[in-house]
Amino acid sequence: MFDWGKIGKIFVENSDLIWSGIATTVILSLFGTFVGLILGIFLAYGKNIKVRDTDIFIIKILKRILKGFCVGYSVVLRGTPMMVQALIFKYGTNALGLNWEDISFPKEILNVFNGWFLAGLIVITFNTAAYMGEIVQSGLNGVDKGQIEGARSLGMSGAQTSLFVILPQAIRNALPTIGNELIVNIKDSSVLNIIAVSELFYRLKNIATTNYAFLEAYIILALIYLVLTLIASGILKLIEKKLDGQKISLNPFGRYLRARKEI
Repeated sequence: MFDWGKIGKIFVENSDLIWSGIATTVILSLFGTFVGLILGIFLAYGKNIKVRDTDIFIIKILKRILKGFCVGYSVVLRGTPMMVQALIFKYGTNALGLNWEDISFPKEILNVFNGWFLAGLIVITFNTAAYMGEIVQSGLNGVDKGQIEGARSLGMSGAQTSLFVILPQAIRNALPTIGNELIVNIKDSSVLNIIAVSELFYRLKNIATTNYAFLEAYIILALIYLVLTLIASGILKLIEKKLDGQKISLNPFGRYLRARKEI
């Protein structure tokens, strides 16, 4: 029989494990999104490579290889589930003689850092990079060509124009989608429990099994994921407002006080 009081009891009695799971999930999501974005930028530029008739033969070959790799990477990683990628990564590296259980850190922080956690970081980062590549590429292609012509008229080189004019605008235009990818990573990091990454889902699953309280434990899990995604959404909205030049306030009564002053 379902017991509401048991939810609070389970959370209190297992708070250390739950907070450790939350920390693992947050680190996986933030690291995967940020580093995945950096890799995605390289993928986007790789897919936008243009093979010109004026290029020498070897340059044409190298450009086609690089572009083909970036396109193929994006297709494969976006076309397969991250859970399957994690399993392939686990057994593939094991076949090469790498056992993630043998990797340890001098002192674990919050019981988070271990070999499987490192494996999870790699999987979520490379998975995210494929999606970020598509996001950044759309942002790059959406920049007005007049911006490019204006930068070149000021004497900026092609590399300077790309780095200081096109890329910042592309990232700004794609920021909402990048933020959505962070929220997706918060939730999808749960699939990494398949390779024994001790994230939030892994912790609550073990707690549910130990206490024979599956419904209560998974309600706690759902509530925590909801809170994390709401916090992430709120922070991203504040960042977007700041980039748009709007004044932001962390005071929940700020809007009410401003309305009072206008009266």
